[in-house]
Amino acid sequence: MLDQPAWSIASQLPLSVTGLCFNAGDTVLIDRLDLEVSHQGVTVLMGPNGAGKSLLVRLLHGLIQPQSGSIMWNGKRCSPATRLHQAMVFQKPVLLRRSVAANIDFVLGLKGRATLARRDELLMQANLSDKASQPARALSGGEQQRLALARALASNPEVLFLDEPTASLDPSSTQAIETAIGAASERGVKVILVTHDAGQARRLATDVVFIHRGSVAEHCSADVFFQQPASAVARDYLAGKLVI
Repeated sequence: MLDQPAWSIASQLPLSVTGLCFNAGDTVLIDRLDLEVSHQGVTVLMGPNGAGKSLLVRLLHGLIQPQSGSIMWNGKRCSPATRLHQAMVFQKPVLLRRSVAANIDFVLGLKGRATLARRDELLMQANLSDKASQPARALSGGEQQRLALARALASNPEVLFLDEPTASLDPSSTQAIETAIGAASERGVKVILVTHDAGQARRLATDVVFIHRGSVAEHCSADVFFQQPASAVARDYLAGKLVI
């Protein structure tokens, strides 16, 4: 069995974002954004290209600092201590120049959980057991992303950020990633997922945050969002229309 979290409800929740702003020169990228997330499950961020989804998760994870506004995790500002309980997987896998197994061992060692059993369980879940001794960067794109996700889960995070983790992957790799996401969520990990894939969002989302022009246009349960979206931009987006 994979390690079970020592918490039943992520201690970092609720997440409260107020008046968040981020500009690049004179260009407004995040515009007075407000967001409240207080429950478990998979929160999916959707919206057109350039809406600010990827930037938002980097801000939430503390990789970038906003010009103004606040990000509060269970009443505390985002800090290096906060990030110790979080993990992030990017669209393009970032892997160490080591073997597949050594990538997992590195994180387990940092967390004081370096055991062969734990490493082997993570590799098995990622379907990478037979590639443990291979160089990580020699893996296919889908295999690299599965390794990146397994390495993120090795830290036993309370919050897991995923930024388009299956973009350009084949259906088999996408299915493996989605299965791992679902399993993590069922174990109590709070997942915040950026995706442009409406089918993926339907399969995984507990709730959907629709981002448009750097602000939250709509936030509701996945069932409500896909059956009866309240905002015109979300309706157009789901209908396949161009949303600018």
